[in-house]
Amino acid sequence: MKEARRNALGYSAVIFDFDYTLADSSRGIIECMNHSLRSLGLPEVGFEAVRRTIGKSLPESFVALAGEEHRGRADEFVRFFTEKADEVVADLTVVYEYTPEVMRRLKDQGLKLGIASTKYRYRITTILDREGFTDLFDVIVGGEDVGSHKPDPESLLVAMEGLGSSVDDTLYVGDSLSDAEAAKRAGLPFAAVLSGVTPRGELESRGARYILDDVRGVLEVLAR
Repeated sequence: MKEARRNALGYSAVIFDFDYTLADSSRGIIECMNHSLRSLGLPEVGFEAVRRTIGKSLPESFVALAGEEHRGRADEFVRFFTEKADEVVADLTVVYEYTPEVMRRLKDQGLKLGIASTKYRYRITTILDREGFTDLFDVIVGGEDVGSHKPDPESLLVAMEGLGSSVDDTLYVGDSLSDAEAAKRAGLPFAAVLSGVTPRGELESRGARYILDDVRGVLEVLAR
């Protein structure tokens, strides 16, 4: 891998969350969540309830939606979700219109780029291949690549290893409280974007170094 050069703030690599950071997968996720709940004989849930779970692991999302008393059925839920998601999620995911250009500009600055997400890697690469900018990312870590999901920092640590970067020169960008907590546990500076559903105040209270409207703000941060 070509060695990256540090910018004025000392960053040589940027790792991104995927859902609500680079793209909006909510339509497909909502369809899969309710399909899985129906398959288990449980009531469907509304749009906002599902949106608040995006970024969590599938078992934790299930418990949040169905209740702690159903935790023992989480494996069934994951199976139903995965089968449906393979059919619909990629097609129903919309990459934010500004994302490809932002990634290209960051790459042109000599930065190494990665993704660390609870979404399965093969779904992410299918979406990026469709949009034509998979090659801009040096590493993609998905839910199937780690044993523990965010807020555990494992995916960030694996991504840094793949990038050849460290806590001293890596910025993590995400939209949720689990992203903020994962960054904290990994020892990474965190840039929070408001393109998700988490309010500014909650992200500020979790120690985000930067609060940005969306990933376009990363260009402004790195230009300082």
